Amino acid sequence: MAGFWGRRKREEQDAADADLMRRAEMALVAADERIRLTSDELNFAVAELGEGPTADLRAALDAVKTHMGEAFTLHQLNHDEIPDTPEELRTRNARIVQLCQWAEDLLEERTTALQPTIERVRRAPEILQRVRDDRERLADRIDPAREALLRLSQRYSPSALAQVAGNPDEAAQLLDFAVHTADVSDRRRAAGQREQASVALEAATEAVRRAESLLDAVDAFEIEALRAESTLAAVIDDSRGDLIEARSGPQTPAVRAAMADLDAALQALPAGGGKDDPFTTLSRLRTANAALDAARERAARPVPSQAHVDHAVDDADRQISVARSVIAGHRGYIGADARTRLAEAERLRAEVPLGPIDEDHRERAMGTARRAGTLASEALQLAQQDIESSRYNDWGDGGWGGRGGRGGGMGGGNMVGGMLGGLVIGSLLGDIFDG
Repeated sequence: MAGFWGRRKREEQDAADADLMRRAEMALVAADERIRLTSDELNFAVAELGEGPTADLRAALDAVKTHMGEAFTLHQLNHDEIPDTPEELRTRNARIVQLCQWAEDLLEERTTALQPTIERVRRAPEILQRVRDDRERLADRIDPAREALLRLSQRYSPSALAQVAGNPDEAAQLLDFAVHTADVSDRRRAAGQREQASVALEAATEAVRRAESLLDAVDAFEIEALRAESTLAAVIDDSRGDLIEARSGPQTPAVRAAMADLDAALQALPAGGGKDDPFTTLSRLRTANAALDAARERAARPVPSQAHVDHAVDDADRQISVARSVIAGHRGYIGADARTRLAEAERLRAEVPLGPIDEDHRERAMGTARRAGTLASEALQLAQQDIESSRYNDWGDGGWGGRGGRGGGMGGGNMVGGMLGGLVIGSLLGDIFDG
């Protein structure tokens, strides 16, 4: 029976090795064909785009040819006159498959990345015509944009309009540049300078895109300004209500300062009929309003004094020190629960900053310190329970040989083991063995 299973296993391994060899040979053929196809694609791409845009594909092709040389060498070793062990054949064929897969993946990645550029170049005449058409279409929006800005300048301040004031002139320059660059692309393409033609084509399409976005920003400005004005009216009402509520609430220095800032922001609102910058005004008022909200929230929840924080930290330090001493002095008795709580207490204590703590962080610091102290106290209680439990097992119900012994038989072994982890190792243990 053992011979049958051994023969069955060898037959399965031989079949697997034969399949791996077939896959290696097929991978070699497929990778070699892919190299030839990519070489043709590279030649076409260079003719269309020039050397610069195709440099990555050429580098990938060179790398693949170099590493495929190793794959062909390994295949040759598989078929030379020198006998090979099954393990040698298996290793070589696996390496051939790996190299061929890497080669195909790399060439696929680089040709795919280049494909959109090639398609764009093939459609260059169509794209350039669209650039010229877009230039005419967008040029018709220049004067209306200027007129819109003139109208808006009667309502909004120069600071509000600064973000779009120069957009029509800049858009006009970009459109002229786009047409000029499109002509350059045509001439370079006709002269066979494919790479330069491709660069000019990209510049022309980008110039048109940028010009359109500038004109769109002018159209959108008025809507955004009206939205800001509407929001500003709501924030003004909310801020005035907050000031009324704050005057009847706790008056901490922080609250009084925030009230003064918000009141100043409200007093600085432009008079009716004047030109305004609703974006800046809204931002300033929102900031002051949020500061008052934060100050009032802090006032409603009294901030612990530095002395209270220091007391909590000192208490945590004491608790941790006691627990640490007991656990370190009775290592052989202490279980995992007590040790875990002490470690967590020490971690939390390390999170509490040293020295004075600002008001915004005192409550959290005090809570962290108190939690650290609580964990240290729990660690001490658990440690004491472990110690008492171990002492009962060592000494109770039968003493040295009683049923309380953890290991059975002579309980003295348990007692000595516990003492080895305790503080008494120096004196009492010496007396026992010397006596």
